[in-house]
Amino acid sequence: MTRINSNIPSVIAQANLSKTNQDLAVRLQRLSTGLRINRGADDPAGLIISERLRSEIQGNEQGVKNSERASSVIATTEASLAEVNDLLNSIKSLLVEAANTGAFSDAEIEANQRQIDSAIESITRISNTASFGGLKLLNGSLDYTLSGLGSDAISKARVLGASFIGQSSLEVEVDVVASAQTAALYLRGDLPIPGAPENGTLLSSMNLRIAGPRGVVELQFATATPLASVVDAVNKVTGLTGVEASLINGDATSGMSFQSDGYGTSQFVSVERTNRPTDAADDSFATYSILDNGEVPGSPFPWSGIGSILTTDNRDEGKDVVALINGALATGKGLRVTVNTPSLAVDLQLTEAFATDPTLAVSEFHITGGGALFQLGPQVTSQQQANIGIPTVAASLLGGTLVDGRLQYLSSIRTGESNSLSASNQRKDFSSASDILESAIDEISIFRGQMGAFERNVIQTNVRSLQAAFENLSASHSRIRDADFAAETSQLTRSQILVSAGTSVLALANQQSQQVLQLLG
Repeated sequence: MTRINSNIPSVIAQANLSKTNQDLAVRLQRLSTGLRINRGADDPAGLIISERLRSEIQGNEQGVKNSERASSVIATTEASLAEVNDLLNSIKSLLVEAANTGAFSDAEIEANQRQIDSAIESITRISNTASFGGLKLLNGSLDYTLSGLGSDAISKARVLGASFIGQSSLEVEVDVVASAQTAALYLRGDLPIPGAPENGTLLSSMNLRIAGPRGVVELQFATATPLASVVDAVNKVTGLTGVEASLINGDATSGMSFQSDGYGTSQFVSVERTNRPTDAADDSFATYSILDNGEVPGSPFPWSGIGSILTTDNRDEGKDVVALINGALATGKGLRVTVNTPSLAVDLQLTEAFATDPTLAVSEFHITGGGALFQLGPQVTSQQQANIGIPTVAASLLGGTLVDGRLQYLSSIRTGESNSLSASNQRKDFSSASDILESAIDEISIFRGQMGAFERNVIQTNVRSLQAAFENLSASHSRIRDADFAAETSQLTRSQILVSAGTSVLALANQQSQQVLQLLG
């Protein structure tokens, strides 16, 4: 049947041509933008996933840039520290040269002192001026800030890293569980018979070989030499041996002790009689150590505990302090303790009183902020951040060393200070200045090593990890969102053919209605 009110073939042809035109428009848009998804309607699920991936890609890309900038900051800091190292080494050379007093005049030593003063001033200047993009690096502005640090328990604290997860400050608790000890040997003073006239003296002539961490000397003593004189003789060569002597409880009849002048397992004391008597009855010299290196006995000295508290010995070693820091077992070295956990890394110099008495209360202080915070990951979370303290290297805070029971720093080697070459020269003793300098060199060297480890093990590995993630995320994003030009070109050709065919078919469908005129003839 032939009708003219409704041209159904034409309607069908128009609908199909419209679809084909829409498909052609999609192909042209994809080929012109290079993207398979240009609007949410193209692929709603794919759009959601691709946008998430793109966000991660941007975060990873910025994380790499942040890490590279952090690496530049570390490199700049280390370059300044290398200069400080060179200056400290030059001071070391000048100090060793000045110690050669038998071949150097006072004027030459004074010239060395002026060079040392200049080098110390340069170290402080580097500390105050080293910067990166206007950010001061070594003046202490990137160090951690502490509060409540008890000087009676902790003489020096250095925070290497701290994580303030969900809190504005971090509490640090230090609990000494085993005391630091010097190496010590004890000589009884009430032999052969308590109360006898010979007590407090050497009962026969003897040669004593005394050895410590610094060296060995041999001293000769006559019969009936008072133990007080033995103490004086030993203390006069402490600089050569590292061994100090004292009367037990200040009483020669109580005996005397030979002790290392430092704490820790690196310290030792050895006392031997080299001229053994031919008469066994004359072998009255015997030294004792604390059994199993236990706690140092108090007063009165427990000579009655020979065999249970004391044991016959001619050599003893010191003990490192053992402490818990926030519940973690710290590594002890003499009076120093260090701990390195994901949440806290500190290096503490304990006072002698605190490190040698485990019965004292826990010492507490707070880390209230500071440190250099580096955002290394794509998400702003504590797990993707690294925090490191960069302390000042000013001479007034560098090389802290206990000298005569007081903590002294590199600045004390300057002219007019207690450890200057002139002051040391008057005492004929450069050991204090040398100890402070060695401590300063160790501090800078260790800090450079820590900075290098941070750059190598944290920053560089983070960059490689982020770059690998960036590559994989980009590949995934490309597969979802980017247009496949080969497939789109093929689809474009198909759409162009269908548009041409649809246009021709629509023209034919419109011509069919005109054939009705022939019936009206």
